[in-house]
Amino acid sequence: MSERRASPRPSVDPPDKRIDGAPRDLTARRAHRAAASSPPPKTVTERAAMKPHVNSDELAAAYARLHGYGPEFGGDEEGNHGLTNHGPMAVEVMVRRGLDIGVQKWLDRYVHRLAELPDVGEPVQPDGWSAALGQARRLPDWTVYFQRELAERSWQDVLTEWWPRLLPGIVAGSTHGVIRVGHAVRALCAFPGAPVRPMLDELAHGLAFWTARYRELTGVAMPTGSLTPQQAVTAVNRLDNQRGFIAHRLDRLEHSPGWTASLRLLQPAASTEEVPARLETLVDSAARAYLGFGHAAPVLLVHAATAPNAVLHVLPALPTELWQRSLTAAWAATAAIIATYAPTQSAPEAEIRARLPELSREDALCRAAEHGDEHVLKFTDTAVESYDRTGDPVFLATTSLAGELIDRP
Repeated sequence: MSERRASPRPSVDPPDKRIDGAPRDLTARRAHRAAASSPPPKTVTERAAMKPHVNSDELAAAYARLHGYGPEFGGDEEGNHGLTNHGPMAVEVMVRRGLDIGVQKWLDRYVHRLAELPDVGEPVQPDGWSAALGQARRLPDWTVYFQRELAERSWQDVLTEWWPRLLPGIVAGSTHGVIRVGHAVRALCAFPGAPVRPMLDELAHGLAFWTARYRELTGVAMPTGSLTPQQAVTAVNRLDNQRGFIAHRLDRLEHSPGWTASLRLLQPAASTEEVPARLETLVDSAARAYLGFGHAAPVLLVHAATAPNAVLHVLPALPTELWQRSLTAAWAATAAIIATYAPTQSAPEAEIRARLPELSREDALCRAAEHGDEHVLKFTDTAVESYDRTGDPVFLATTSLAGELIDRP
């Protein structure tokens, strides 16, 4: 049976399709929640900050500059246990948000640490791709492969073909594979016309990174429980030995007795249509939880929220048949990060919030721009979306905490 894409739904449902006065439709439900719980922006600056601001030329130039570098740098002789090149993800946030950052000046500081993209070796064959899956040394080959695919087919078709193949390896590159793809898709979706070449190349680089670093996480099970995302995030069984690189922690996690049981605790989405809302709540829950456990691993734990947020923003470009398994994978990524890095006991939220400054939405974005760290930028982008959905200032407080815990560049 052929897969179908999500068809556009009306922005407001008729009265007989409302539940508790709120429309079922995702777009209308967001507007309903915002009107009910979120105070309107008070200034022209704040109102402007809520509108997407994407300068395609600026973003394309940044991508073109970054594509001479690989997705990782540092590490051992085999290229393992290195750091991730966050440049493409960070510049997408800067440009889309219209942040007061000179993108090229930011890149001047950032690119000096990066490693050049290695030379191409043996081409990846369409009928033999599985043999190259998870082979880090084949990264340049995968990049060329996806560039060719995206030159010959629509990016939506390429994404739809590879998304289900890669989902079981969602933790690849410490979840940066899916996160980079998510940012690339957001950039492509911002331009409904013919995409410019550097934006297609960015999707190729993101897919290549995910594919070359593919690492399947065993023990993953579909949610079957009764806990809300906020309850499930708290209930994730923590790994006893939280030492070493993330690859070593994930190896231990797969053999820990509470891993699969933790994944089953989450209440599943009752229908495909409920998946986006469930993912939103998962992102919100992980972002909020950062307030209590971010101190344990300030950088790694932001990905508990940014990884599922990447999945959330890819959903509209996917057939609805892929939504449920996307939710399962996103939850596994969040749970894996929490299990391997979060402390068993969270710090008291009330005490932390009491010492943090009260921020407006615009304050949070401006402070992230001033801070300049790529993780602070990406996490603030995610947390501000949570604030926009809920109107809860706790999400603005989490951005302030991230700025405190993560060193300025």
